[in-house]
Amino acid sequence: MSTDMPAAPLLPGMPTADGVEPVFREPWEAHAFAMAVTLHQRGLFTWTEWADALARQITAAQAAGDADRGDTYYRHWLAALEALVAAKGASTADELVRYRDAWDHAADRTPHGQPIELRTQDFG
Repeated sequence: MSTDMPAAPLLPGMPTADGVEPVFREPWEAHAFAMAVTLHQRGLFTWTEWADALARQITAAQAAGDADRGDTYYRHWLAALEALVAAKGASTADELVRYRDAWDHAADRTPHGQPIELRTQDFG
């Protein structure tokens, strides 16, 4: 984690290196982590609200059969973030789905190794 950014509290189940730094398997996991930290810093939610949202998401995933081996942690993180952003009125669930689908479309049309750019056509 960058030393420029204030440390976020480690939450139960968060993959870490030596119990200190968050560990990310994929770049999108680091992005999801950074989005949650930034939205907290901007006052959208408290860490208690965040921890509760994440716990609800993990509990729901486990009830649906998630084996909870740690490899799905940031999928739960992202789902909790989306739910909390929608619940706080910063976006709607429909808008989040619209952008997710647009990014998927942009990724599908982008050659491997090239930066993914979101374009107006990706929303159609």
